Amino acid sequence: MAKPYALDLHERVVAQAMAGATVRSAAKTFGVSESSVVKWSQRYRATASAAAKPIGGRRHFVLAGQRVWLLERIALDPSATPRRLPAELAERGTEASDVAVWDFARDEGLGFKKTRRCPASKIALTSPGAERAGSGSAQTRSPPAGVHR
Repeated sequence: MAKPYALDLHERVVAQAMAGATVRSAAKTFGVSESSVVKWSQRYRATASAAAKPIGGRRHFVLAGQRVWLLERIALDPSATPRRLPAELAERGTEASDVAVWDFARDEGLGFKKTRRCPASKIALTSPGAERAGSGSAQTRSPPAGVHR
């Protein structure tokens, strides 16, 4: 990633723009883009500083205020999925994506995985269509005539 321009350049460009120079002339004088002049000037008017924004680092965690509720919710129902929790958070007034829930789980040392209590084979055997499929497993049934494996 590119490094930001030096603070003294930001300050000189903003000073010229605030003194009444046009955006294009200030950009041409200092060899920067017009959009940089506009953004730096806007930042100076908003914060009284033309300093560049910080690069990198971790952004504010969206679910920090919901930590206690989330941990209680997951403890109450361990089968809660990270796709269902954002909808429940939205009902509580916190907009979050399933990625935010995954990040929360990772940071807390939690995981959302299938458990031995409900393996895929059990789900298939207890599904409504399982009784109609006939008895016996796929390994014990003979293949249809003309099919070679």
